[in-house]
Amino acid sequence: MQGTALCRLRPVRAHRIWGDRMTVREQYEITEVGILSSFACTSVNEEMIHRERHEDKCPFRTEFQRDRDRILHCNSFRRLKRKTQVFLSPVGDHYRTRLTHTLEVSQIARTIARAMRLNEDLTEAVSLGHDLGHSPFGHCGERILDEICPHGFKHYEQSVRVVEYLEKKGNGLNLTFAVRDGILCHTNRIAATKEGNIVRLADTIAYINHDIEDSVRAGILDPNDLPQDCVRVLGNTKTKRITTLIGSVIEHGAFEIDFSPKVRRAHDDLKKFMFEKVYTNPAAKQEEGKAVQLISKLYEYFITNTKKLPEEYREIARKYDPDRAVCDYISGMSDGYAVDLYTELFVPKFWK
Repeated sequence: MQGTALCRLRPVRAHRIWGDRMTVREQYEITEVGILSSFACTSVNEEMIHRERHEDKCPFRTEFQRDRDRILHCNSFRRLKRKTQVFLSPVGDHYRTRLTHTLEVSQIARTIARAMRLNEDLTEAVSLGHDLGHSPFGHCGERILDEICPHGFKHYEQSVRVVEYLEKKGNGLNLTFAVRDGILCHTNRIAATKEGNIVRLADTIAYINHDIEDSVRAGILDPNDLPQDCVRVLGNTKTKRITTLIGSVIEHGAFEIDFSPKVRRAHDDLKKFMFEKVYTNPAAKQEEGKAVQLISKLYEYFITNTKKLPEEYREIARKYDPDRAVCDYISGMSDGYAVDLYTELFVPKFWK
């Protein structure tokens, strides 16, 4: 305990010795190299902190801290508060949105990274950015855009497009390679860093467990319906399940970033149960047909009326093609904005 405390004091002592010759960032980078695991991606790894456009370093923040802050302050992050997680337009304040899901993923991922002495700042940046490109109306919106857009649509690829190009009116956020790679790989690929792979597991830990809670709240799932084999391994409450899953990643981390085989089987069985009972449940999906129609109509309208697109998307249409521009525009909409725009374009207005 005493050694850990001394490590944390090291930046202050360095400042006293070297005065103005060492920045706060440089002090932190030295501390980071000293206390993180040899498997961690540090903020001085030139390959991983590479940006497409050169920037002078910040005197106070590491490269991954800067990425985290850029994501937090960008427009796409704020729009997540009005994007569907699972339940479309739920009545009630306590159902998850894409934003609250993102925050829960970040909390879980940071807990794992800290316990394994990996880079918590990198883990947090990837977590906060992993769903920036998600479409309105959740995976329903993703599926219909993938069907109608010739370029296809995957939210994890769109999240990278958001940070590389769409944010800041075509300038992007100029994030480091490690953060962009983690965002791209968070669904079904192996990331270049252990921190990126932590986010992939934190994502599924978060959504399975909060979706169980939201499904119980919505009355379409009874906790007693959960597979008892899974409950015996993982626990009978959200807290116990999350604790078991996190603990399994930490304990198994000496081999690879994954659950232990026993916990992996229980996790996969629970995920399969959720797809059968919730994610494809007509009660949870009863509004999806309307969402599909809404997105399809908006897409058709703007493909034939590209001049009606905002200027930044007209520029994309000129640079690439109309399908790319329309897909970028619609995928960035919040649920509420998409509904309001559909109403404005297609629902008759009454005379006062």
